[in-house]
Amino acid sequence: MNTLIIIIGCLAGIGIGFGIAKYLEKINVSNLIKNAKKEAASILKDAKAEAESIKKDKLLQAKEKFLELKSEHEKEILAKDKKIAEAEKRTRDKESQVSNELAKTKKLNDEAEAKINDYTNRIEHVEKKQQEVERLHKSQVEQLETISGLSAEDAKNQLVESLKAEAKTNAMAHIQETIEEAKLTAQQEAKKIIINTIQRVGTEEAVENCVSVFNIESDDVKGRIIGREGRNIRALEAATGVEIIVDDTPEAIILSCFDPVRREIARLALHKLVTDGRIHPARIEEVVAKTAKQIDEEIIEVGKRTVIDLGIHGLHPELIKIVGRMKYRSSYGQNLLQHSREVSKLCGIMAAELGLNVKLAKRAGLLHDIGKVPDTESELPHAILGMQWAEKYGEKEEVCNAIGAHHDEIEMKSLISPIIQVCDAISGARPGARRQVLDSYIQRLKDLEDIAYGFNGVKNAYAIQAGRELRVIVESEKVSDEMAGSLSFDISQKIQTEMTYPGQVKITVIRETRAVNIAK
Repeated sequence: MNTLIIIIGCLAGIGIGFGIAKYLEKINVSNLIKNAKKEAASILKDAKAEAESIKKDKLLQAKEKFLELKSEHEKEILAKDKKIAEAEKRTRDKESQVSNELAKTKKLNDEAEAKINDYTNRIEHVEKKQQEVERLHKSQVEQLETISGLSAEDAKNQLVESLKAEAKTNAMAHIQETIEEAKLTAQQEAKKIIINTIQRVGTEEAVENCVSVFNIESDDVKGRIIGREGRNIRALEAATGVEIIVDDTPEAIILSCFDPVRREIARLALHKLVTDGRIHPARIEEVVAKTAKQIDEEIIEVGKRTVIDLGIHGLHPELIKIVGRMKYRSSYGQNLLQHSREVSKLCGIMAAELGLNVKLAKRAGLLHDIGKVPDTESELPHAILGMQWAEKYGEKEEVCNAIGAHHDEIEMKSLISPIIQVCDAISGARPGARRQVLDSYIQRLKDLEDIAYGFNGVKNAYAIQAGRELRVIVESEKVSDEMAGSLSFDISQKIQTEMTYPGQVKITVIRETRAVNIAK
């Protein structure tokens, strides 16, 4: 029972406590709601106050913006009004100016009309006077005709003929006197300049030939150069295109070729081979190739030294190379480089005597014969070809004209041109300078080689033994053994048809097949 009472009491206590808790919770909730309402009312009040404040600020800003825009608008209106006023003022000024101009124009027109009327009256008066003068002149002429028995036209013709004859006689006498004086003065001055020029230039009277002598230490070297069964000498001749003559001449081997470049390559290559001691076909081809390259470099160096010696600057590299190649060319037996240097010096001296541009004259004198050293044959005269090269490489018009006109192929347009022509003649006309026979001989050998090059498959062609033999090296891929014989016959027939030459020409066609492999 006690336990039951305790349990009941506990339950009752719990129920009472729960009821009290609920009541207290209700009171707290009610208080919280009241506080929340108070806070909400306060927030609303603050929000309304802030809204009113923002509204007032915005209104103030809007009023300020309006006033600012209004002020700017008023300024723009004032500026436009000012521009309109200025435009109106300018218009009024223009109108006033136009009115003044119209008034002046009207005044000038009135004055012009008055002058025209005055001139018209004067002209009429002059015409009347002229008619009266003509009438009196006619009357006087008629009286003179009556007195002299000649018409006016006959008298006029007689007077004109008399005056013409007298004037012609006087003019011819004056012209003849002037011409004689000019000839005397010109001849004296020209002789003086040319003599002074020639005296100030030292020249060598040396003529190029077609043979070079290669000196050796002993005759034992000849056998090594010839090689077994003549292999070495044949390889050397094939590689250089030079005929090598090994005869009984002691300690000397003769190199014969019309082309000085080939001859020099053969001489230097032979010197290297003899010095080195290794002489066999493969080594010969290697040394000849290196020597040819060395000669090309030497040509450029010779050109540079020449232009430096003559004081010529700014020459194009290709023209410098052409000048260097002149060393291995001859014209009528005269070395072309020496001839061009001589002409350049003569031109410089003569230009100085005449008060002309010395540097330009020396430049034209050096380049006047560059057309004689082309890489390929050309049908153009060497003067025209040289002029085209000079124009191509940027030379001045006076220099180009002097080059093209020094043999009268074109018209001379500057004072330098006749100087080049005269100096070229002075250099070529001195004793021992030129030999016509040598030049024609060299041309015949070149023509022989050119005929061979005209056939398909020809790799190299060399005219040797003074033009008595033509060796033709063909490409083995294009020309067979059977075709080689036919090619030799065709070349011989063409030479017989197109060329005139003494004796006979032997045509030798060489076809070689090589198989080369490299072991690594």
